[in-house]
Amino acid sequence: MTESLAGSAAAAPLSLRAAATFTSAAVRAARQLLTELERGRRIDAAVLRSAMEAAFGASDAAGAWNWKTAYDVCEAATVLFLRKFGPAIRAGAGSTAAMLPMLAKVASCLPTHTRRSEDSQALQQFSTPIPLGLVACTAAGITTVDRVLEPSAGTGLLAVFAELAGGALMLNELAEARAELLGHLFDNVQVTRFDAAQIDDHLDASVIPSVVLMNPPFSAVANVDRRMADAALRHIASALARLCDGGRLVAITGASFAPDNPAWREAFVRLQERGQVVFSAAIGGAVYAKHGTQIDTRLLVMDKLPAADPTAFPASPGMAADVAALLGWVNQHVPQRLPVAMPPEIVAIERPEMSRPTSAVVPRASSSSTGAAPEGTELTYETVEWSPPEGARLTDALYEEYGLQSIRIPGSCAHPAKLVQSAAMASVAPPKPSYRPHLPSSLVADGLLSDAQLESLIYAGEAHSEFLAGSWTVDATFDVVAAARDDAENVIRFRRGWFLGDGTGAGKGRQVAGILLDNWLKGRRRAVWISKSDKLIEDAQRDWSALGMERLLVTPLSRFRQGTPIRLSDGILFTTYATLRTDERGEKLSRVRQIVEWLGSEFDGVIVFDESHAMQNAVGGKSERGEQAASQQGRAGLRLQHALPNARVVYVSATGATTVHNLAYAQRLGLWGGADFPFATRAEFVEAIEEGGVAAMEVLARDLKALGLYAARSLSYEGVAYELVEHQLTPEQVRIYDAYADAFGIIHNNLDAAMRAANITGATGTLNGQAKSAARSAFESAKQRFFGHLLTSMKTPSLIRSIKHDLEAGHAAVIQIVSTGEALMERRLAEIPTEEWGDVQVDITPREYV
Repeated sequence: MTESLAGSAAAAPLSLRAAATFTSAAVRAARQLLTELERGRRIDAAVLRSAMEAAFGASDAAGAWNWKTAYDVCEAATVLFLRKFGPAIRAGAGSTAAMLPMLAKVASCLPTHTRRSEDSQALQQFSTPIPLGLVACTAAGITTVDRVLEPSAGTGLLAVFAELAGGALMLNELAEARAELLGHLFDNVQVTRFDAAQIDDHLDASVIPSVVLMNPPFSAVANVDRRMADAALRHIASALARLCDGGRLVAITGASFAPDNPAWREAFVRLQERGQVVFSAAIGGAVYAKHGTQIDTRLLVMDKLPAADPTAFPASPGMAADVAALLGWVNQHVPQRLPVAMPPEIVAIERPEMSRPTSAVVPRASSSSTGAAPEGTELTYETVEWSPPEGARLTDALYEEYGLQSIRIPGSCAHPAKLVQSAAMASVAPPKPSYRPHLPSSLVADGLLSDAQLESLIYAGEAHSEFLAGSWTVDATFDVVAAARDDAENVIRFRRGWFLGDGTGAGKGRQVAGILLDNWLKGRRRAVWISKSDKLIEDAQRDWSALGMERLLVTPLSRFRQGTPIRLSDGILFTTYATLRTDERGEKLSRVRQIVEWLGSEFDGVIVFDESHAMQNAVGGKSERGEQAASQQGRAGLRLQHALPNARVVYVSATGATTVHNLAYAQRLGLWGGADFPFATRAEFVEAIEEGGVAAMEVLARDLKALGLYAARSLSYEGVAYELVEHQLTPEQVRIYDAYADAFGIIHNNLDAAMRAANITGATGTLNGQAKSAARSAFESAKQRFFGHLLTSMKTPSLIRSIKHDLEAGHAAVIQIVSTGEALMERRLAEIPTEEWGDVQVDITPREYV
């Protein structure tokens, strides 16, 4: 099972230099402990502390290491011991059964795990006891021609037995520090760093094992902070998919994960459609006592051959009292291996020399999941001089055709659809940029990003290369930002942001993904993507994967409970404004602080405010009804920007602001308090733009484009024709409409009487103005919704005929659904008792309004 060597490795990945230094110290400590094992001495707490302090140069109290790290070092020493003396132990014992007492003696010299780090506690992970590892390898039947994959290699306690059996190793380990340690212990083996629950999706197509040896997490999934009962199933299913035909999979799981357990029977039936279970037996928890737990476990053996009857399973021998009994069952019940069908073109992975000295350990960089990103090359473009259209005048149209003005991108493709921009925007050109994005060359050659979209990447990077004028201080709440004095401490500067104001069809999501990819390839591999709805994560994952990246790198914040650390080493954190505005609850930090702690105060990656108009009214203001308080979403967005001054902020909205007050969230554009615009404060900016009206807003957008801070393109409607389809009401529809109109007329005529009966009005006039207003508002809104639904349903037959006619003519029909009734359906379903869910009958028609 995987485990972080350093307690906080999952939350804060080590730099290459720090990881090499840390792992080198761990290996030095392991080699020192190896001498103790060679002499048959017991490694107690004092011996272990002495070795760790000597190797790390400091104590655990100083934070140089923790006791979970020390236990991992003991396991590394065990790997070195088994590699050195394993062949002699096997030869001297003469049989696998005779080896068990010898391994038990080695295990008795190791300390009992009595302390656990926060990560190991949260991930519920334990390494494999070496006697149980021997039994698992015996069940696997590894030979010298096998390629052995261990998806969650941990510290190598299982892998070393596969090595002793002569198998060529393929090791994977998600935890960064443990992967580095494996790279030192097995220095002729490439160690990948993928989430083993999706190992088949991540590994290169050429990596095809004939044996899978695994001890997956029992109920923990990477980047999910709650218990996942199907964790082991996910790991096994993915590993089985990667296994070659005829190969063998041996897994150590929780005892309850069994074919004869009704809770898992259906899952095993599905597994047997791909590979058959040939052995399953549990073992008592005493085998894990040295590793700090007494959990019962199970040894599961599967062969990669679809079962003749997926519903039939071999009988389990039961619960073994000890490892010796389990080994006896394995020898008695586990069948011989099947013939293996290995692809002939696969090159065997180099296996380590068995006779190399244990001192031959050199630092090396292990591969990682993030290393699977495509190689980026600098985007080539040239700057050009732009001049207004010939004759120094634009057309009389409201919109002008869009084209690149200040740059030319060789080899780029035009946008699939014609784009336009307003006449005011077309009258100016953005400045000549110098920023060069890094992108896979195929994105340009294959047209995955059009020239207009590539232009956005260039100007976003150009804006992010600069900082706003002035120095500032931010208070502890992230709410108050003040100009800093010359002698002030903790002074910050805000990095300039960029605004994408494209309309539908310009591919805003693809452009955002391109900006993220550019930064990803430059090493900034943490980002935040904020949008209006959690359902939009599917669009975000689609746009990210369209550029050749792993879609699951876009991870929802909802996976991590409020107040818990975000256990994500790299990735794009997706959340909504509604989630972002969640304030602290008791000891639970607010969502903003949770994100800030994950990113770190020096974060210089990308924060995307998609549908940024959701942050409107971020600082409050005046309305027709008086003073208006700041919106919670707007305040949360500002707090995030204040807390991370170095972040590369991208605002995305086709309707950036309805009024100038609603631009308060876009503080990174430098609209006030800087040198680009003549407004010292936000209040001066608002007053000046309000006085100028819509024309001033248009001039503002034009000036932002001229500064390279704003882009706003939209699809052209040139050549689009409209045809009204008239629906003739049938006599029956007229009768239905009139009947409902009469019903609402009765309700309307008796509304005053109903309010008098409810003591809302009386003989002296209105008694409860608020209730009266609410009653009339509810009536009018219900009436509008009802007749809207009614008329839509009546028009549907004509719509269907029109669709059929268009399809027969070879056209595509696009239907816009204005109201889906989803909220009404959810309200109706919530009212149904759970015992009636088997036969749901619910009315979600507009009749409920009457």
